[in-house]
Amino acid sequence: MALKIGDLVPDFKAKTQSGEKFEISNHIGKPLVIYFYPKDNTPGCTTQACSFRDQYQDFQDLGAEVIGVSGDTIESHDKFANKHNLPFILLSDEKRKLRSLFGVPTHFFGLIPGRVTYIIDKEGKVVSVYNSIKANAHIEHALEIVKEM
Repeated sequence: MALKIGDLVPDFKAKTQSGEKFEISNHIGKPLVIYFYPKDNTPGCTTQACSFRDQYQDFQDLGAEVIGVSGDTIESHDKFANKHNLPFILLSDEKRKLRSLFGVPTHFFGLIPGRVTYIIDKEGKVVSVYNSIKANAHIEHALEIVKEM
C-alpha cells in the first residue's frame, strides 16, 4: 500500500553510499526529502541528482535533509556520489524493500522503478507525495513544499 499524505514515514534501516547504517528514526525532527529514482548514472537520474546537489544548500538552509534511494549497490552509489559531488545521502535498496515499504510504483509494465519524492515533516508525517517521471520537476516541487513548512 502506497504512503499518502498524513501517513507516518515507516521505520526503516538501510546502508548509505559509504556503507554506514542509516536509521530513519535518527533523522526525524527535521524536514526530510526522500526521493526514489530508477538508476545511478542514467541521464534523467543524473540530472535529478545534480539538481538536488545544486539546490542542496537551499534545503540545508531550511533545515531539511535530502535522501536519494535506488536499487543500486552501495558501490554504485559511492561512485555515483563521488563522480557528481553529491553532498547528500544515497541509500541502497537492492532488494527493493524500501520501494515496497513506501509503495513506490513501477513504470512501463513494471520494468522501470518509479520516480517519487516524499516530503516528511519534523514529526515524521508525509506532507507531500510527488510522482512524476520528469526528473527536474521534483526539486522545484520539494523546495516549494519545504519552504511552506
